[in-house]
Amino acid sequence: MGTQEERRKILRRIGENVRRERLRRGLSQERLGFEAGLHRNYIGFAERAERSITVVNIVRIAKALRVPIQGLFRGAV
Repeated sequence: MGTQEERRKILRRIGENVRRERLRRGLSQERLGFEAGLHRNYIGFAERAERSITVVNIVRIAKALRVPIQGLFRGAV
């Protein structure tokens, strides 16, 4: 397992990718949350890397954004 800083960097990059894709599609956090079956606050927490995001929820977000899951990991690994 990596250091806390490595973990934070990965979460930050995933959050940036989620935000970029969400904005590219013109979606609000609320709408993305609805489409993914998640609360809008969870989307905000994930985008700001304030909360760990589970693999299951990454898949749900990727499907809602209609992007391949690896797109959300771009630059994180």
